[in-house]
Amino acid sequence: MKKAVVLLSGGLDSATMFAIAKRDGYTCYALSLAYGQRHSAELAAAIRVAKVLGASEHKTLALDLSTIGGSALTDTRIAVPVQPSGGIPSTYVPARNTVFLAMALAWAEVLGAQDIFIGVNAVDYSGYPDCRLEFIQAFERLANLATKAGVEGRIFRIHAPLLDFPKAEIIRCGLSLGVDYSLTVSCYSADSRGRACGVCDSCRLRKLGFLEAGVPDPTSYC
Repeated sequence: MKKAVVLLSGGLDSATMFAIAKRDGYTCYALSLAYGQRHSAELAAAIRVAKVLGASEHKTLALDLSTIGGSALTDTRIAVPVQPSGGIPSTYVPARNTVFLAMALAWAEVLGAQDIFIGVNAVDYSGYPDCRLEFIQAFERLANLATKAGVEGRIFRIHAPLLDFPKAEIIRCGLSLGVDYSLTVSCYSADSRGRACGVCDSCRLRKLGFLEAGVPDPTSYC
């Protein structure tokens, strides 16, 4: 079977993406990042999802971006917004997906894998610049320029299967593949038990997705 490194945050999108990779015949190596995020309950969710969906291996790498700050997700002095705002929101984490893909690329090269999956979404992406097709395409070019494997002809592919999916469609897809969304945590302000605040940007998009999909929302709210 083909090997793939799957970036697994523990949220709804990444769990769905993992199930898609499995459906498509990949042996999945799950990679999560403990990057100093205030919603660290998602890391426990990632462990649950990786186990239930059958990851061949699951690594959690510690890379503390809170020492840099600059985001409501990594700096507790910046409040998590509860209302939509214009422009790029304060929950944007500087260069996060670039860093995540770099770590996934390194592991893929060691594993002999050529495929990397990331759950970015350009429909419900909250204005994040590193959730766009242009970014994915640019990183794929970088991956094949900047690695020994790429230079030697082992071509890397960056998969973003949810890029153009509305949240409701992501949920319907995941349910058809047997994803248990009660295992996942998407909230930017989730408590230590993984209960969601219900009012942050991520919660709003998740709640609306279940509503539009016409299925019950299994999320545990505070």
